[in-house]
Amino acid sequence: MIRHCVFIRFKPTISTAYKTELFNEIDTLKDRLPGMLAVHIGTNVSPEDGMDKGFSDGFIVDFADGFSRDTYLEDPEHKTTGGRLVAAAEGGIAGILVYDLETDD
Repeated sequence: MIRHCVFIRFKPTISTAYKTELFNEIDTLKDRLPGMLAVHIGTNVSPEDGMDKGFSDGFIVDFADGFSRDTYLEDPEHKTTGGRLVAAAEGGIAGILVYDLETDD
């Protein structure tokens, strides 16, 4: 399984409603992309002050395998939402951190 972790440092002008809209677009992809198992969305709740380096919002997508993840990455709707996320992030692409973790789950 691949756990695709995406953390975002949003511009301060981005509303909670717009963040929710973007995250919902990611979540709805699982209804039509095989191997996209689950989407977890939320804000950082760590008590370790400052350790998030400003990446206070994010989502994690669980994929059955690398092929499923790669299909998601090439999906036109994902690319559109990804572009909107980059535009909403502080510093553009510098305001997004992506980390993929392979697990045995």
